[in-house]
This record gives sequence, C-alpha cells and structure tokens, in this order.
Amino acid sequence: MAWPLLVEYDMRNILILDGALSARSDLPERLTELGFEIVRAERGKTVAERVRRVVPDIVLVAGAADDLNSPDDVLAACSCPIVFLSNEAAVEAALSGLAEFAALKKENDELKKTLESRKMIERAKGVLMKNRSLSEAEAFSLIQKKSMDMRRPMVDIAQAIVLSEEISKEKAG
Repeated sequence: MAWPLLVEYDMRNILILDGALSARSDLPERLTELGFEIVRAERGKTVAERVRRVVPDIVLVAGAADDLNSPDDVLAACSCPIVFLSNEAAVEAALSGLAEFAALKKENDELKKTLESRKMIERAKGVLMKNRSLSEAEAFSLIQKKSMDMRRPMVDIAQAIVLSEEISKEKAG
C-alpha cells in the first residue's frame, strides 16, 4: 500500500500525508486534474529520504494522526508549513486553494513570458533605430513584416536582431 504522496508542480512541491487515502481516492485524481504530478512513496525511510531530496514547500496531513503511524522522521526532515485537514470540507477547501494557485501560477508564467518577449522586441527596435536610423514605428513594422514573411514569432526575429548586433560588436571590439 502506498502511504504518502509527493506532489510536484514546477518549483512548488507539496507532500500529502494521508493514512486513509483509499477513503479519499479522489484527492490524487483531483490533484492530477489540476496539473500536479503525483509520485507514490512507501512508508518510513524512503519517504524521509524523498522529503530531504525534494524539500517540500508545504505538507498537507489529511486523515487522523493515528492513521499516519506518527511519521516523526518525515516531519522532522522538512522545515516547511504543515496543514492538518480534519474533514472532507477541509480537503475540498485545500483543493480549491490549489486550483486557484495553479491558475494564478499559470497566468503569472504567461505574463512573465509576454513581458520578456516585449523587452526583447524593445531591444531589437533600439538596435534597428540606431543602426538604420529608423523611427520606433518603422523598426516595429520591420520586425513585424519579417515575422510574417518568415512565419516566426516576433520575439524570434527580435532575438536574431539582438544576437546579430552582439556578434557585430564582438567582431569590431
């Protein structure tokens, strides 16, 4: 019987200790639906070693403490918050919070990617404005046209322009 579950989500790791997992079999399924990867670990030392290696950000304890056979070695291995889920309502609340976290994390990652793309396009516009004496609008139009002609994202064209400029500077320097 698998005892605890280790759930890994990008840089966020959640250790779920549930001695009565079979009574709440929807927990791993719901977490999987939210995009978490579930790794099963056996009782005792194997779990403690995994906790030390992965270092969870939070531990969720679902089920009675006596069902968990007092996993002091596991809990001592981590220095993270521990949340005790006392009933099905608490599990539902935790799952709701995890769903919200997953959605916010995805949105945050997408926004970061968009911002990085815009920064790269701005750098490329600056290179074109300086080297070709173009206006900002002309530089943007040139990147946009190349993007459409080559069927590549604008950020790829911008990266190529910036890289070309860096190589030219190295040759000249």
